[in-house]
Amino acid sequence: MLGTLEIETPDEAMNIVVNKWIRYQAISGRLWGRTAYYQQSGAFGFRDQLQDSLVFLPIDPSFTEKQIRLHAQHQKEDGTVLHWWHPITDTGLETMMTDDLLWLPFVVLEYLEETANYQLLDAIEPYYKSVKSATLYEHCTAAIDKVLSRFSSRGFPLIGAGDWNDGFSAVGLDMKGESIWLAEFLYFILMRFIKVAEKRNQKETAERYRSRAEELKKSFNTYAWDGEYFWGATKDSGEKILSKECDEGKIYLNSQTWSVISEIAPAEKQTEAMDAVTKYLLKDFGTLLLHPAYTTPDEFIGYLTRYAPARRENGGTYTHAAAWSVWAYSLLKDSVLAYESFKRICPVYNGLQPDRYVAEPYVTPGNIDGPESPLYGMGGWTWYTGSASWMQKVVVDWILGIRASEKGLIIDPCIPKEWTEYFVRRIFRGTEYHISIKNPNHKSGGAVKIEVDGKKIDSNVIEPCEKKVSIVKVTLE
Repeated sequence: MLGTLEIETPDEAMNIVVNKWIRYQAISGRLWGRTAYYQQSGAFGFRDQLQDSLVFLPIDPSFTEKQIRLHAQHQKEDGTVLHWWHPITDTGLETMMTDDLLWLPFVVLEYLEETANYQLLDAIEPYYKSVKSATLYEHCTAAIDKVLSRFSSRGFPLIGAGDWNDGFSAVGLDMKGESIWLAEFLYFILMRFIKVAEKRNQKETAERYRSRAEELKKSFNTYAWDGEYFWGATKDSGEKILSKECDEGKIYLNSQTWSVISEIAPAEKQTEAMDAVTKYLLKDFGTLLLHPAYTTPDEFIGYLTRYAPARRENGGTYTHAAAWSVWAYSLLKDSVLAYESFKRICPVYNGLQPDRYVAEPYVTPGNIDGPESPLYGMGGWTWYTGSASWMQKVVVDWILGIRASEKGLIIDPCIPKEWTEYFVRRIFRGTEYHISIKNPNHKSGGAVKIEVDGKKIDSNVIEPCEKKVSIVKVTLE
């Protein structure tokens, strides 16, 4: 299981974590055990284990498929889902979290890029505690439609009891508060799911999603800009948080990174937003989730403000979100900061300062204390963190630039220009690809020359083949 994806780069720390430890962490700790030192749970988290199952895509996508089907069974008829549930009793927590349900279509979309197995969408799974069943396609549209039904008057999705950030547990309990990150995430899903609907000849759904995506983009680009970056959310009262207008919590990482990932913002605003990340959030131990930390509890934000300053979501490096900054920098082709943002959350590098970092130097931590903490640089909440599968994904897909698409494997490096070569072995749709990348001119990316089994191809997409093994030679030009 650990041998189906292998990298050999000049960075031995990257090799160690990607080839072994973060994959082992995601599978054993998160998917199989669902427990660790800092959290003894056993429960399945709807958003959590779906994201963890991304680790299986380059290993064996059938495991991701099983996870998708299991989670669909814990969606209710109205599209809402259990935040978490325990197996055997099959009972769990219903909340007003507003992002959980969207991770089902997100992971389905990732699975389709890896496999092109659209037949999965016809698989039928029951709704939770219901006699009714639906196809996985209908489960996905039920989730999307539920989020589309919960919008503010100016066109933003509602934050409820927290979007991705559970610490915003009181921001929108009256279902009036708004989420900028959720707007970006929803837009990302809508734009990709339109193509799925069109493939199924669901023209009305495709047009409705396209119309809603255009409206969302218009609202976003009318209201979301904060002068130097994007603000984060509003309370039920309409008061902004994670904005330059605030005394604490002036900037939020997810609003910036996902403006790039989703492409909802104009290119110049994407660049400005990530410049703000570099200026305010990129620190010695990764990108902080927000800055400055809250020092006074706020009952209308949530439990995040009751954490000690610069710990966990309150101004620390939250590794899950920090991994997304690697993705965003890579999309902007900033190879220096993409690599730096990886190195600063890489446990091997941080473990070189054992008296400061404290945590295990081989698995990703959930969080690392930020500069405002007296224990700046201390890692915590190791093993049981969703950052493990994301670390594998952002390194392989976006720094090394070997990623799946419906048409084939995309070759699109964003590497340190000092690297002269590296190697990736990866299974894709039944073929084992041996991909060697040469960089004689010290480029960080750009144009590539590709030979597949001795034949030159004219694009940077390697189309699927029927061979058991395929030899790919890439040169950065």
